[in-house]
Amino acid sequence: MNWDQVEGKWKQAKGAIKQKWGKLTDDDLDVINGKQDELLGKIQERYGVTREEAQKQLDAWDFSNVTLDHDVRDRKAS
Repeated sequence: MNWDQVEGKWKQAKGAIKQKWGKLTDDDLDVINGKQDELLGKIQERYGVTREEAQKQLDAWDFSNVTLDHDVRDRKAS
């Protein structure tokens, strides 16, 4: 999934992101508001990792569950 898709599904992604990076607060996620650069900075800040490590974590994380859950709900609503 590309980052534009994550941005577009930010409300659904917030819960999954909070599960993965539990040190991020709801306020953090509201400020991030789907912006990849902001998310990287907050991961770096909260976990004390380099920007490169934060990027590695983000690249390795599978966002497909966010899309699947959202798409299934959309089909049920139709």
